[in-house]
Order: sequence, then structure tokens, then C-alpha cells
Amino acid sequence: MREDIERLLEIAIEKGALKYGDFTLSSGKHSSYYFDGRLLSLDPEGAFLIGKALYPLVNSSGAEAIGGPTLAADPVVTAVSITSQMSGSGIPAFIVRKEAKEHGMTNLIEGPVKPGSKVSIVDDTCTTGGSLLHAIRAAESIGCEVVQVLAILDRREGGQEVLAEQGYNFTALMAANSEGVIEVVQD
Repeated sequence: MREDIERLLEIAIEKGALKYGDFTLSSGKHSSYYFDGRLLSLDPEGAFLIGKALYPLVNSSGAEAIGGPTLAADPVVTAVSITSQMSGSGIPAFIVRKEAKEHGMTNLIEGPVKPGSKVSIVDDTCTTGGSLLHAIRAAESIGCEVVQVLAILDRREGGQEVLAEQGYNFTALMAANSEGVIEVVQD
């Protein structure tokens, strides 16, 4: 798996998913680097490698579905779900909206996740853990048990600690230091 994650990092650099400068993150924090996981997860090879790297983690956790916050997690959960089908287990994907729709079924969660299911929650990055916690709360609100929380990149800015304090098992494929140097942390 390490070689696949190292290749993911190479693709991130090649595709410009890792940029340096002055950025404001969705958490409101400022950063000297930005990781745009969508450039990685929407790339064919990137999506393939994400599915290949995350699927064993999801499968071994006993998760019966995988979901995450829209928009960044959309291609990630799809990649894992497709990989699971190719591996014979067929783990369905779901998406958590920022807020419930005001029309139709007024869903906060879209997809075939069933109440009472064991689920993995994933996002492209983890900074403060806010987006992941939103998706966790949404899944729990319909009776799901969150057995695992995942990210492609842990920015190491407190999110992992917040998740651990609340009793969630968090794993990232890569992690960054304050200068934006990214290393593979998952073998």
C-alpha cells in the first residue's frame, strides 16, 4: 500500500493539488500551503489509487457503508465503493450535504445507507475535524455507528485530537507538518 500512497503524493504534485502561498482554509485558519484533494480524487489514476489504499482499511473496520461531506468526499467514497465491488464486498457510498434539502425528501444524507449500519466517514483533508464531525453527526442522527474516520491528508492541526477525544478511530494516508511537507504515514 505504501507504494500506492507514495504515487498518490506524486500525482498530487504533478496535478498541482499541492500549492504553496497564503490560503484561508474552510476552517477559517490561514495556511502556507493548500491541498486540493479533488484534483487528486477526480484524476483517473488518483481515484484508482485512493480506492485501492482506502478499501482495505474500510473493509477491515467492518464498515457496511462509506460516506463523507460533500463535495470533497464525493469522488473518494465513489472510488472506495467501486473498489469494494471489484473486490467482491460491495460497500455502498453515501454523501452528507452541508444542510438538509428544503424540497423533495429534505435529506441531509444521500445514498443507500441504512439506519443501524456500521459506517466509515472520510474526507480529503482533516484540519480541525469540523467537516468530518458534521458527517459523523449526520450518520449518527439516522442511527448509524461510526466505526472509522479517514482522510487522505491529515494537516496535523488538531482535528485528529478532537476526533480521538470524542472516541473516534482516525487514520490518514498522508500527514503534513506546519511547512506543508507531506509524508506517507500509512503502510
